[in-house]
Amino acid sequence: MISKELIDKINALAKKSKTVGLSSEEKEEQARLRKEYLAGFRENFKKQVESIEVIKDEN
Repeated sequence: MISKELIDKINALAKKSKTVGLSSEEKEEQARLRKEYLAGFRENFKKQVESIEVIKDEN
């Protein structure tokens, strides 16, 4: 699940990266958080796609 805290932390690290730069530990954390975010995104997207029902109109 993608939490608000996860997104906030990713955004904070991205902003810091653009302004003052990140330490090696922060870069590792950023990469880990991005992987976690993408895994959650893919899981949610897969569930949405699997729940789609195609209805063919014969008219």
